[in-house]
Amino acid sequence: MKKVGIGLVAVVGLALVAVFALQRPVGFWLFQRGIEQNLGGNNLAEIEDGLHVGLCGTGSPMPNIDRAGPCNIVIAGDQAFVVDIGEGGGRNLALMGFNAADLDGVFLTHFHSDHIDGLGPLQLFHWTRGPNTAPLPVYGPSGVEAVIDGFNAAYATDDAYRTAHHGEDVAPSSGGGSEARPFEMTGDSAVVLKRGELKVTAFKVPHDPVDPAVGYRFDYKGRSLCISGDTQKSANLERVCKGADLIVHEALQMEMVSELQEMLTAQGVDSGAKIMLDIRDYHASPQDAAESAQAAGAQMLVLSHLIPPLPSAYLYPAFLGDAPDRFDGKLVVGEDGMLFSLPASSDAFKQRELM
Repeated sequence: MKKVGIGLVAVVGLALVAVFALQRPVGFWLFQRGIEQNLGGNNLAEIEDGLHVGLCGTGSPMPNIDRAGPCNIVIAGDQAFVVDIGEGGGRNLALMGFNAADLDGVFLTHFHSDHIDGLGPLQLFHWTRGPNTAPLPVYGPSGVEAVIDGFNAAYATDDAYRTAHHGEDVAPSSGGGSEARPFEMTGDSAVVLKRGELKVTAFKVPHDPVDPAVGYRFDYKGRSLCISGDTQKSANLERVCKGADLIVHEALQMEMVSELQEMLTAQGVDSGAKIMLDIRDYHASPQDAAESAQAAGAQMLVLSHLIPPLPSAYLYPAFLGDAPDRFDGKLVVGEDGMLFSLPASSDAFKQRELM
């Protein structure tokens, strides 16, 4: 037995020596395989005809290592748009297998920083991974012009560096930045884009003092989905999204946020406690979202822009409260990388993970 033990130790020792001796070539081989896997696919080209929504960010301004800021990608046939672009959203789009160069534009629901602070990297990826010779179109209610002017000014010097370094073929000087595509909201809703069989409708939502604030409905080949943006419980959302197959709705758990407020107060962090108090009056709870989805007659409700951060799925039942009792359809707590598919001219629902 002693000899066997010595033999095993020797074998393990030799194996460890081999592992470290081969670390450089094995590591380089793994790197090559990773490149082939990550650069070889294009989910936009491979996805089936229909209406799809991917969650490229389900978080909030509160730090959460597993969730980027608010970000959704909507695909309708061969068209693709991002709805809101929070910090980390562009990174997640790439990890989900989508090339930002293929995007047809961005829709902004409102101009809170956490819904726009990923625009800089996104417009860079849209420009240089194509390359594109025209700026990234960004649709939004009045006021989007100032937002885009600011981003373009902030990135102008960087754009010039990249064209000078890589040349017009890789970074054409005409393609950097974004281009504002504002629309007016004179009523409670308005069709803001019709292209082929895709129709996009913007609708007002209550998010005072933020004004304007809108959500979006997408219709394509008999399928439909809505994205709420930031909102209190909204009768207008319920009206405009009537009959939608799927609703992506923001959600703030009131009791959990109240607990955060009490802890911050106890620690003497008065400004943080005041913010936790204030945010409760212009967001919807999971129960509110469930009731709105029920009123709209949706078949699936996906909760996103989750407040507060949820470090584990074990917390989902506590986050949801009695929301499942208020909605007859399928209720999902969104996670970064999820893709929901509504095949064209069908009643089917499909769901998968892309990261």
